Amino acid sequence: MTHASRLPAPQLRIPATYMRGGTSKGVFFRLEDLPGAARVPGPARDALLMRVIGSPDPYGKHTDGMGGATSSTSKCVIIAKSSKPDHDVDYLYGQVSIDTAFVDWSGNCGNLSTAVGPFAIANGFVDPARIPHDGVGAVRIWQANIGKTIICNVPVANGEVQETGDFELDGVTFPAAEIVLEFIDPSDEGEGEGGGALFPTGNVVDTLDVPGLGPLQATMITAGIPTVFVNAADIGYTGTELQPAINGDADALVRLEAIRVAGALRMGLISDPREAANRQHTPKVAFVAPPADYVASSGKRIAAADVDLNVRAMSMGKLHHAMMGTCAVAIATAATVPGTLVNLAAGGGERAAVRFGHPSGALRVGAEAACADGQWQVTRAVMSRSARVLMEGMVRVPMGPVEA
Repeated sequence: MTHASRLPAPQLRIPATYMRGGTSKGVFFRLEDLPGAARVPGPARDALLMRVIGSPDPYGKHTDGMGGATSSTSKCVIIAKSSKPDHDVDYLYGQVSIDTAFVDWSGNCGNLSTAVGPFAIANGFVDPARIPHDGVGAVRIWQANIGKTIICNVPVANGEVQETGDFELDGVTFPAAEIVLEFIDPSDEGEGEGGGALFPTGNVVDTLDVPGLGPLQATMITAGIPTVFVNAADIGYTGTELQPAINGDADALVRLEAIRVAGALRMGLISDPREAANRQHTPKVAFVAPPADYVASSGKRIAAADVDLNVRAMSMGKLHHAMMGTCAVAIATAATVPGTLVNLAAGGGERAAVRFGHPSGALRVGAEAACADGQWQVTRAVMSRSARVLMEGMVRVPMGPVEA
């Protein structure tokens, strides 16, 4: 076959919406709009989403895709009419690796959950009779990655989603309309030696044997997303660090990954350390510290008196620029349980909400947890975020060579 017999390959044109949700943004698709092979899980779907984002990119820039070359901006969402009773939509989330060829489906994105409600209303997934002309519309979301219910309370004005407003969210430059998220029964199920328990090991504090670090106290919890909490002081930090202090230190990233792997093994999420490479999204690692003054990445001063504790969290191998929504659920839940490292960093005792400092500012999250028959359970976590459509239309994806 001669070179002349090869025809230039056209690009696929796929309806898509580029949305910000909380402190993240991603490309949203309706399941029905995807090419046939990508409507089901598998290599074809993963390959499509990676190409949309522009991964894998050895340059780490996502110049030839919709990604933003950070864990907060390398995300795709697939929405379908819900397969579950009393729910409006099924929400599937894919965390696209930046420099390697894989999509992690192991967890949820709490921030992008905020955008699912507005997307569902705008795209006709919610019965119009349930949407007020003016007020708040409750969108019932089935989070398909982890099998959980999220209620997204979306402001509506003149029968349409209200996006503008004066709600300010640290980590987001401009104000928008406030959206209240309710995570129902947010503890993960079915994984780990605890069989879905809030604390998979049965303990609120464990000692991890971390290669290169030795014994390390940790609180491991499954609320929102599996998370391993350690004390900042135990690993040489103050809890007031910003991204450059961590992400520019290759040795620090190796140590934090070692903690993540040790936690994943103890929680039963993996059975061999090598499996962690293909499970980058979960568990998260976060380090906590008592309140202290610091200057956020925006230059905003955060006073110790204005927060209950400081938290820094890792996402896809890097320090997150603010706080993942699912990790915020884990923080709030752990803070309500006496004796966890999070609770102790916040001063101990009982509480129904916590305000914590993160690299971009501060965030308040509430949680309802109770102990029954010696087992802690969390029934609900609540936080306020915002969302906005950035662009809508067609995303174009190269099909590859087509021979005549």
